[in-house]
Amino acid sequence: MMKKRNNVNWMHYSKMGLALGALTVVLAACGGNAAQPSPTTVETTTPPATTEQPTTDSDKLTAEDIPTALLDGKYKEVYDQFSDDFKKQISEKDFITSAETSIKQVKTFNEAADMEINDADVRSWVSDSGDLGLNVTMDKQGTILGLQAKALTPAPATDKVTTKNEYAFPFKGDWFVFWGGNNALINYHYEYESQRYAYDFIQRKDGHSYSGDPLKNESYYAFGQPLYAPADGKVVSVLSNIADNEPVGKMNPEVPAGNEVVIAHANGEYSVIGHMKKGSALVKVGDMVKTGDQLGLVGNSGNSSEAHLHYQVSDGADLFKSKAIQIKWKDGSEPVQGETVTAK
Repeated sequence: MMKKRNNVNWMHYSKMGLALGALTVVLAACGGNAAQPSPTTVETTTPPATTEQPTTDSDKLTAEDIPTALLDGKYKEVYDQFSDDFKKQISEKDFITSAETSIKQVKTFNEAADMEINDADVRSWVSDSGDLGLNVTMDKQGTILGLQAKALTPAPATDKVTTKNEYAFPFKGDWFVFWGGNNALINYHYEYESQRYAYDFIQRKDGHSYSGDPLKNESYYAFGQPLYAPADGKVVSVLSNIADNEPVGKMNPEVPAGNEVVIAHANGEYSVIGHMKKGSALVKVGDMVKTGDQLGLVGNSGNSSEAHLHYQVSDGADLFKSKAIQIKWKDGSEPVQGETVTAK
């Protein structure tokens, strides 16, 4: 039995726009109505004055250096690269104390995922024991915008179970996995049995999920993209009258999944396609669909901070009363956060 650890959120107050900040903190909760964990509250104090020379670019730690630096006790070097806003949330002394406590039994960190999105570099690692995750977010200048140590609780029994049916991706072209994988560090849904193996997909071009005004839905590459049936089945639920959230960042937790289509497949499996664009559903309850039939368009409805697709397969039609099942994709892939999948 693995020892349970407490989460240590050394805060994640970044100003990368919805681009990443909101995705990291909020999009994780998309489609969910379970209470979300809140960051650990820390008392902040003014760091002691220093007469040391400022860090030069050549001295800066890279994102991939962070785990080793922490394990080597280079807490000050790490803290020195915190953004000014980050430093206002936690003093150097408190950071060092919490870091020492949280990783004192860790021997190594193994990379779990990495992604570059909207001018930020996001890296994640899992400890050798598997019960602690580490995540860092840096900007292009090497400034640390967020750092988190997160307790992980693996679910090996359900991790070994996959859907009986094979599923096609419910879109065409290249899509980026923002949340996906078998731990809560790289897939926020994992902590909740009803959404454990859900995916959140966005579109990314030149490292960005949008172009233009970040407050407008139309600026996001995913918004308005067509969605398709991932397997043959019968439509058992359709919701299409929920307004898309705008300005982007405003969310609607009253209807967490937003506009959605639920399809019943063979073997008691159900596809849940969420956050669709208002009025875009092309199917109705009772319709029989074939793999590849268009269902509607990607939107930004419900508890969503940015246009994206929430997709999962469950053992029942009700998203919150059913259990998610790990998807067996037709192409044999096992995509995780930071990867791009291509569907024809």
